[in-house]
Amino acid sequence: MKSQKPRIDIINEVLEECILAYPVSSFIISLYQRYQKMGSLSKKQLQGLYDKASRIENLAPNKLGTLEAIIKRMPTRYKSEKPETKPMFEKDISTGKLIDDILAVYPQHKSVLFLKAKYENNEPLSPSEMGDLQRFKRMSEISNQKKSQ
Repeated sequence: MKSQKPRIDIINEVLEECILAYPVSSFIISLYQRYQKMGSLSKKQLQGLYDKASRIENLAPNKLGTLEAIIKRMPTRYKSEKPETKPMFEKDISTGKLIDDILAVYPQHKSVLFLKAKYENNEPLSPSEMGDLQRFKRMSEISNQKKSQ
């Protein structure tokens, strides 16, 4: 078996020096605990650590430089914009006009009143219901022609 070289863990060293400099900082303590459990920190967490560590006077600048290089090497995650919300159902104006035309001739037509209620509640009308409306419209036009004669 090959023996691995012991790696220098700059993040752990910077965390330990920050704990010595800020012993009551809950932010540094939580970062340290997370790093011990998970073995890594996110880019934003590392940026927060860098901000705290840059305020320490006796911290070696090469450690800060290494930490900055680690941060720059990490990918930046961007959230995409949320799509615009659209209503699930858009009312068809021609269907509303068709219903109104039929109800002008037959104001108490139960099927058309039911379809009007469905239309006003933004429920989609099935193709068979649209066919019924077309048929009712033709019937109302025929009755209008008979009345006018």
